[in-house]
Amino acid sequence: MPKSADRTLRGIQLFVNLPPEEVAALETRCKWNSYPAGGQILERDTDNRDVYFVVHGSVRIVNFSTSGREIALATIEAGSYCGVLSAIDGQRRSANVVAVADCSVATITPAVFSRLLIKHPTVAMHVLQRMAGIIRVADDRIMDLSTLRAVQRVYVELIRLTDRDIAVPELWVIRPMLSHSEIASRASTTRETVARVLGQLAHAGIVERKSKALYIRDKERLERLAELSSPEGMVLPKVAGFPDMNVAD
Repeated sequence: MPKSADRTLRGIQLFVNLPPEEVAALETRCKWNSYPAGGQILERDTDNRDVYFVVHGSVRIVNFSTSGREIALATIEAGSYCGVLSAIDGQRRSANVVAVADCSVATITPAVFSRLLIKHPTVAMHVLQRMAGIIRVADDRIMDLSTLRAVQRVYVELIRLTDRDIAVPELWVIRPMLSHSEIASRASTTRETVARVLGQLAHAGIVERKSKALYIRDKERLERLAELSSPEGMVLPKVAGFPDMNVAD
């Protein structure tokens, strides 16, 4: 169980504009639990409808294909929350939630959550904005799955993960670099496909792995590769200096 010092909602983004006494009152309505890395927090299709606030650590929202492949939908860091869909519509859980790292989680019932939304319009607006963001991400992923081959989805995911290097702003980097399995889950493909794509990108001088980071040495070429759309099984147009990618994934 979490230590008593950890039983606070003060770090939860949803409550930053609430009076401290209201947050303190809400804390008394919470259930508090700890989960080890890899632990199952929620299971798809169960009728649990509570809302979950990640106080410490992080969790991942995942589903599984019929073949058992894990599909990552989102990673929820400390200070954020998940589980609002079932709390709002009363339906069963639409996804699994697992702990990425050791974490502490607080939960409130649907009834408490509903009263919170009605009483505090700023909280309700925050939830609406977050749900709008989830819909936009889902739209992008549907488009990717409809129009891009697996290798191109890996390119797109790498671009999404890329940010400017804090130490050297003219460089682009993914830090920390995710595992092949994590990227595969995000791109709805296999770990072997990700490994092959990263190897070919490194061979072409587009990326370079250093310690726990992946440097994007030629972001424009990576973006061009991501834009070259073709049906499954067809040969991608060649980009100078880059190997053929003829295998459908």
